[in-house]
Amino acid sequence: MTKRFGFTLAEVLITLGIIGVVAAMTIPTLIANTNGAKFRSQFKKSISTLNQAGLMSQAQYDFDYAGTTEKCTGTVATDAGHHPESVMSFCAILNGTLTGQTYQGAVTNIKRSNNGAEEAYAIKTTSALTKADAEAYYAYTLADGSIVAFNKDAQGCELPIGQQLTKTYIYTTHPECLGFIDVNGATLPNREVSCSDATKDAQDVTTPCAVKNDANHMTDIFPIFFHDATVEPASAAAKYVLTTSK
Repeated sequence: MTKRFGFTLAEVLITLGIIGVVAAMTIPTLIANTNGAKFRSQFKKSISTLNQAGLMSQAQYDFDYAGTTEKCTGTVATDAGHHPESVMSFCAILNGTLTGQTYQGAVTNIKRSNNGAEEAYAIKTTSALTKADAEAYYAYTLADGSIVAFNKDAQGCELPIGQQLTKTYIYTTHPECLGFIDVNGATLPNREVSCSDATKDAQDVTTPCAVKNDANHMTDIFPIFFHDATVEPASAAAKYVLTTSK
């Protein structure tokens, strides 16, 4: 008689059950790590793009974010026509220095798909930004799909020599120079990156906090502050992400 060796049905089911439990425990962490790395990399890329735009505008047209003297209007046709040779505005800088960008006007003009229906882009939660103000910002969609938004009153954004970039300077003295980057575009989560320590003041950029690489903290919206030819993080969490490698 020939003997047959193999696994019983019970053994197979037990093995599959163990594999399922391990997968359920590890896959969410792997996804969070992957998304966190993607969000971090894209933020650094986008902020570099905006810094290059400021420098290019200064070199080619003799003004940067500090030299802007006009506001964008929020009207897509009008602002898309701003050119740095004739208008000194944030729209003119971005129109004249970026390629593949699309001006959206108000942030809420951006749409995302929700179960087959369109709904207006909206920030789900904020800590450093004021939700109502942020959703009234004007926005560009960059060639890579990320969203760059700036205050509707943005102009003349200068940081005087010797002035430190502080919470008071950003959020009280010059809130018109605030903006944000949504590295994931209109796709969810549309939530502001946050400190792992919930007691940390999100607006205190002088003391960056730690940000856990998980779905609750390493998210896709990063507050920024425009000044001169430079764009810097405008929250403790965003500063941490920019200045650390992991």
